[in-house]
Amino acid sequence: SSPHLVQVRERIRINGQPISKDLFNKYFWLVYNRLEETKDPAHASMPAYFRFLTIMAFHVFLQEKVDLAVVEVGIGGTYDCTNIIRGPVVCGVSSLGIDHTSILGDTMEKIAWQKGGIFKPGVPAFTVAQPERPLEVLRERAQERKCPLYLCPELDDFEEGCRTLELGLAGAHQRSNAALALQLARTWLQRRGCQGLGELKEVPPSTELLGRPVPLAPAFRLTNAMVQGLRDTEWLGRTQVLSHGPVTWYLDGAHTTSSIQACVRWFRQAALNQDKPHDGSEVRVLLFNATGDRDTAALLKLLVPCHFDYAVFCPNFTEVSVANNADQQNFNVTLENALTRCLENQRTWTRLLEEKVGQDPWLPSPLRVGGLLQPAPSRGSLLLVPPAPRPLNSPALVFPCLAQALRWVAQGRDPHLAAPVASGAHTHPAASSGAVLLREAAAVRVLVTGSLHLVGGVLRLLDPTLSQ
Repeated sequence: SSPHLVQVRERIRINGQPISKDLFNKYFWLVYNRLEETKDPAHASMPAYFRFLTIMAFHVFLQEKVDLAVVEVGIGGTYDCTNIIRGPVVCGVSSLGIDHTSILGDTMEKIAWQKGGIFKPGVPAFTVAQPERPLEVLRERAQERKCPLYLCPELDDFEEGCRTLELGLAGAHQRSNAALALQLARTWLQRRGCQGLGELKEVPPSTELLGRPVPLAPAFRLTNAMVQGLRDTEWLGRTQVLSHGPVTWYLDGAHTTSSIQACVRWFRQAALNQDKPHDGSEVRVLLFNATGDRDTAALLKLLVPCHFDYAVFCPNFTEVSVANNADQQNFNVTLENALTRCLENQRTWTRLLEEKVGQDPWLPSPLRVGGLLQPAPSRGSLLLVPPAPRPLNSPALVFPCLAQALRWVAQGRDPHLAAPVASGAHTHPAASSGAVLLREAAAVRVLVTGSLHLVGGVLRLLDPTLSQ
């Protein structure tokens, strides 16, 4: 799977656990040296990062004699380097979204074409409810490749009587993923000749979706193991909640418009629907960054209705110096480029709020911010606040790294984080008044989203055991 959150070993797991450092080290050098010895002198470059790790993963799975390998594509499908498996047991396509447009295309139909590239002759494939045209493209790709394609029934169809299936992952969108996982798992178990897989349920004949004949896969009675599997599923960085005293962190690596919409629904249910503390105020903070060719303005616009008191933007670097953070270093992005992106996000957020002022009676009395704070070498802290021609309700702040951003947000109230720089460090009223509010609030709720790399950096700082 990709990307990893904290350590690269997360990408290659056996029985749910990242392979050990010794095993990773052993197979890394074995594969590296073998490629180095046998490379074509005319094409002397080594495989790129993701391609190398894909080759290495296949080698690990073969050498460790795994019974079943679950392989997630990197980007797209058709031209993805994972797509060299000629005869997989089963293929699945989850809910489509607009992402990686410079590579996959700028429409859902083009992206569906790319995803359908993993279909193989005679190998069953499953997908979930999709918009009409992209679903038609998937069906056409399946027909081209002589691949039987089925639509997964809703998870509700697997629930018997008044029993509601409990999922370990929060969010309504995970019900679609769970329905897909059940069909993929059952196909593998059937192939293995496993008994007691649960009886198939009656399905109305010739079921069609929006007039497009994609046959509906049958629902079936779930085994106890399947029910337990859905309930016990954990996946860090997806709808994850960390309660650290008065500070609660809500982590979700959403980075497309559809996933951000799902994230907002989850966050509202998990945090915003709760009653405000009786013994004091609640402060809401957005921590955001986005990478690649994503439409950041569209993502931020979806987050405005959450009514954050502060929006904090910073690069995905945990520290300004990445010397001790090799697994999270991105050699394709400089700190300068990443900060420029953050400043653009800050301006976008400021503009979105300015447009919101006067339209929303909820907004409190605005706090005026303005000017640009320059880095102060003596303090080693960089804080940027956008100039504003008129008042805003929600200051937007930029920090050069995650460690500084998290320390400002937590104000020493999260036991996993050191206290921020001594008082007086933030001379700007937006930062200093914010620090006071954050220190005195009965509850601080922080949504971290926009990038899985951002979420991974936050997890590395909030849960040091993940780095061991």
